[in-house]
Amino acid sequence: MTEVLFYHLTDSTLEDALPTLVERSLQRGWKVVVQTGSEERRDALDQHLWTWRDDSFIGHATDREPHADEQPVLLTTGPDNANGATVRFVVDGAEPPDLGGYERAVIMFDGHDEAHLEAARRHWKALKAAGHQATYWQQTEDRRWERKA
Repeated sequence: MTEVLFYHLTDSTLEDALPTLVERSLQRGWKVVVQTGSEERRDALDQHLWTWRDDSFIGHATDREPHADEQPVLLTTGPDNANGATVRFVVDGAEPPDLGGYERAVIMFDGHDEAHLEAARRHWKALKAAGHQATYWQQTEDRRWERKA
């Protein structure tokens, strides 16, 4: 079964936290797919990943561009895994697809958004019931991740 990590954002935004986690995945040799809840959010993350740090960027593409299958990081709004990713990030309350084909899935949710909290609770119950190994991580004041469950 897939290892599913729930990341509860409390002290930073998705734009602050996501690039570092994606970068760590790439360092492990994993391809990444990031599923957003809307096209607008996908497009905003597309721009952000090119400029998120002055000395670095994360090479990626969106699902509307050609050669999606060749991308190390693919941003999408749908359930597909066009680049054959081994890790899937699900953000903005998006509905996770079948996660059975992934080594790891990361559900990131905004702790200040009630709709995201409800979606995360619903996803937790469904993924645990499906037999996935789920862990819950909450952000500390210094923006580190602490395992809570």
